[in-house]
Amino acid sequence: MRMLLLGAGRQGKAVLHDLIHSPDVQSVTCAEVDLPALKTYLAAIKAEKVEPVALDASDPKALRALMARGFDVAIDMLPRQFIRNIGQAAVDCRLHLVNTYYDHDLRDLADAAEEASVSLLPEMGMDPGIDLVLCGEAVRRLDQVTRLVSYGGGFPEPPAIDNPLKYKITWTWEGVLNSYVRDAVIVQDGRETSVPGSEIFSDRFTHTVNVPDLGELEAFPNGNATAYAHKLGIADTVRVSGRYALRWPGHCRLWHALKQLGFLDETPVPGLPGNVTPRQFMVKHLEPRLQYKDSERDIDLIRVEAEGLRNSRRVQLVMQVLDYRDMATGLTAMSRTVGFPAAIAARMIADGTIRRRGLLSPTADVPYQPFIDELRARNITVTEQETATE
Repeated sequence: MRMLLLGAGRQGKAVLHDLIHSPDVQSVTCAEVDLPALKTYLAAIKAEKVEPVALDASDPKALRALMARGFDVAIDMLPRQFIRNIGQAAVDCRLHLVNTYYDHDLRDLADAAEEASVSLLPEMGMDPGIDLVLCGEAVRRLDQVTRLVSYGGGFPEPPAIDNPLKYKITWTWEGVLNSYVRDAVIVQDGRETSVPGSEIFSDRFTHTVNVPDLGELEAFPNGNATAYAHKLGIADTVRVSGRYALRWPGHCRLWHALKQLGFLDETPVPGLPGNVTPRQFMVKHLEPRLQYKDSERDIDLIRVEAEGLRNSRRVQLVMQVLDYRDMATGLTAMSRTVGFPAAIAARMIADGTIRRRGLLSPTADVPYQPFIDELRARNITVTEQETATE
């Protein structure tokens, strides 16, 4: 297999690690805007089968020139603003593509991808990603689904908590704050309920979850549950559904207060030079204060809860992944659970395990058992619990 990796940032390094250690991957071409930094990193990890190249992803011609070099699959781990350019270039070059972002920017390429015999597989990270594979399997195990709730979160393990937010950064801090003002959609009593971004941390829309080995966590709405209910074919039967992010207790109430005080507003503050907005200040001020020390571990948790009927009996399913930073490699739990799934899916496309062309979804197109077997080989375990009642 010849793989193209676009981006070697926090999560891209986990993809690179996985591809380097996959015997069926003969070569990896890794593209980054900062070529000297990439070369230094590759030399440090002795990545002999990796070819580093410079790339300006905002240049469509440069993208197409690179993607036309005869790779089996491309994995896009660059920032979201490049998704559209990369997706179009993949279709133009007839190159299969995997990324970890939502599918919004690729939907109108579905027909063109199918006509070009190209697989576009977005949403193939942690959340979205692993959670969607679990959701798809949970739905397939039930005749009728009445409740489907998914949780995803990355946060420090207790010994690493040393700030009032009880949170540290394993993603872009700006991206986290953007998600804290994003609208959400949940299903309550069979009705679609819109949750304004201003209210996602309010008591009305948050709740607690008790997770074995971790204890109590807070959950707040994160994304559009009805969109996935339709994608999963359960929109007509599901009574309760939601996609939630998880944090340690106290996080939601603190952020609700900060948002009410305007700390995530995007209007420049009068009297401050440079048209600085409160959110820009929060990014710059907090980012250096929320970094992990080399000795600290993060936790990643994915949990899917499904309820419904099978053979006229009520069944409850719980599927869960709990992962910690790998201190031997230095890879965070977040980078492992985002990067490894993308690499696994890319190899599945390359070896023919995934054969469908067009715009794919982890809910239906990533085979459950082979996928979780691959995760287990990387010490990421999916646990399952099923309870049936008359």
